[in-house]
Amino acid sequence: MDNLYFNRDLSLLEFNRRVLAQAQDAEVPLLDRLRFLCISCTNLDEFFEIRIAGLKQRMEIGAPAQGPEKEPAQDIFDALRVGAADLIKQQYELLNDELFPKLTKAGIRFMQSDDWNEEQRAWLDKYFEEQVVPVLTPLTFDPSRPFPRILNKSLNFIVRLHGKDAFGRRRHRGMVQAPRSLPRIIRLPNDLSKPGDHSFVFLSSIIRVNVERLFPGLDVDGCYQFRVTRNSNLYVDDEEVSDLVRALEGQLEASRYGAAVRIEIGHECPDDLKNFLLDHFGLSEDDTYMVDGPVNLNRLVTVCELDDRPDLLYRPFTQGLPVELRTDENIFSILSKKNVLLHHPYQSFKPVIDFIGTAAIDPDVLAIKQTLYRTGPASPIVDHLVVAARSGKEVTVVIELMARFDEAANISLANRLQEAGAHVVYGLVGFKTHAKMTLVVRRESNVLVRYMHLGTGNYHHATTSVYTDYGYLSGSKRLGEDVHKLFLQLTSLTEASGMTRMLASPFSLFDALIEKTRRETTNAKEGKPARIIAKINSLNEPQLINALYEASQAGVKIDLIVRGICSLRPGVKALSENIHVRSIVGRFLEHSRVYYFLNDGKEEFYCSSADWMHRNMFRRNESCFEIKQKRMKDQIRSDLELFLADNCQAWVLSSDGSYRRLSPGKKKRISAQETFLEDLALQ
Repeated sequence: MDNLYFNRDLSLLEFNRRVLAQAQDAEVPLLDRLRFLCISCTNLDEFFEIRIAGLKQRMEIGAPAQGPEKEPAQDIFDALRVGAADLIKQQYELLNDELFPKLTKAGIRFMQSDDWNEEQRAWLDKYFEEQVVPVLTPLTFDPSRPFPRILNKSLNFIVRLHGKDAFGRRRHRGMVQAPRSLPRIIRLPNDLSKPGDHSFVFLSSIIRVNVERLFPGLDVDGCYQFRVTRNSNLYVDDEEVSDLVRALEGQLEASRYGAAVRIEIGHECPDDLKNFLLDHFGLSEDDTYMVDGPVNLNRLVTVCELDDRPDLLYRPFTQGLPVELRTDENIFSILSKKNVLLHHPYQSFKPVIDFIGTAAIDPDVLAIKQTLYRTGPASPIVDHLVVAARSGKEVTVVIELMARFDEAANISLANRLQEAGAHVVYGLVGFKTHAKMTLVVRRESNVLVRYMHLGTGNYHHATTSVYTDYGYLSGSKRLGEDVHKLFLQLTSLTEASGMTRMLASPFSLFDALIEKTRRETTNAKEGKPARIIAKINSLNEPQLINALYEASQAGVKIDLIVRGICSLRPGVKALSENIHVRSIVGRFLEHSRVYYFLNDGKEEFYCSSADWMHRNMFRRNESCFEIKQKRMKDQIRSDLELFLADNCQAWVLSSDGSYRRLSPGKKKRISAQETFLEDLALQ
């Protein structure tokens, strides 16, 4: 076989295909199918903004092939273009041929202009005049009035015009930009819908029907929607930047008008107008996607929030608590006696929030240190940190300003914490702070004691209801010393050495993983049982992949549960035939990172913030903590075995790069996520 590695971008596109398959699955509730469709569209937007944008840049400058597979950029782009076009085609076919008809039958109607009755049309006319016209700016252009700047992913309309304007000049084209302040989907009042129904109209339909009113005196002969996707990569030179916040703010503004990388155009748009747009944006047919429907399907997600149609959504569940926390006892008293393992979203994230909230107001707590990568708006954790800082506690927060697409929110968060008196440290440029850690220092009987939370996921209270992650609350002295060293590394930029319970990137994690993998290889060669299991989001680090290949050749049984990107090629005879790769895609986003090594019967379990990617090993600050307690090891082992037995939401990776979804057939149906929910209901 010529190539032992799959291209990461093609692998990422395949993951998005698995997400779309959730929307295509008739067993998924209808509004959740619509939600998965929106997720696949959002993922694809980011794919073009980051991955395709970077690829096009490399093509433009003639950069050499990158990645272990060493495929030319043009070849990768051509394959991605075909894959993306097919994916977009499937998205719109699913929406138009299946989801819209089923939603209509269920009483959720997306009404086209031909469907409006007189009362509805009158209401929409009034809505257009009162809510839309005041914020629209219709434009015509000529040499003195150039084509306007188009915001990244904004909704726009190219309009064909005939006639002369009020100044006697002939006009051929115009344009309408839809401000982001306008909702893209408008719900009609209940009295304008059938009893029990929900009726919606797209903003694009309202503008298209009324576009002649925006160009009085001119004849309108067509109005066609389009959307441009731009390069959203942020570039900050760590040797040149003197003020990271100011540099990043400038980059954020520039990224809104970065180089165009894709254009989506309504399928009915004539070729001359399409070519006019392509010429203006410097795009080609390869960058063009003609779509049969709204150009931004992401906005349909607002319809998924209907609170009176639970029959069309996944059954709600009540998050549980570990036995140790089902008490009114003070959290520090509990953690002084035992550690607590949380499995989100099946178990609530509230104990983590309460842990920080209790520390914020506890008079015996002297200091709180925390890393923040993503928090979301209106974060209760940030509220607690502000309270702690204002009350005089030493609060240190390491904020990663360059958390992709959360940069502006994190700048605002940093300003708020600084105003409250917290010490704010920014992640080092070139080495993102991706670790998930909280450290609380408390005085107890004149002795300083450390308590901590470590996790595999972000401190984002909203995503903890849909992301699977592990969280670990502890008062362990040795673990506390390691976490303290890691915070010193982040604030003073000195290497954390001598840690006994933790591993960290960019210094010790990679070497440890290589060493542990080679230890399993040696054990297998000596005839001992050898096993590796890793549950991660992505895998593309070539040295780790090569170590896994060597382990497989020695006879190590390797199971990889990789949700997204996987550059390793499994099942190749005499190379990777002992490696099995599966991806779990279901109701919840599998986000937890767990590493298991049999170690000749002395099993090792690690939870981590790090995927097995080159960036996580060498260009990020990551945390990895060992699980030592037998009951927790047993729980994690059981969880991993359940994922490996899943025959409902598991996709198996073949040696040719294709994924095959498993089906129980006549066997017992096993879904890991459903089993976790069933177990929760029995507690």
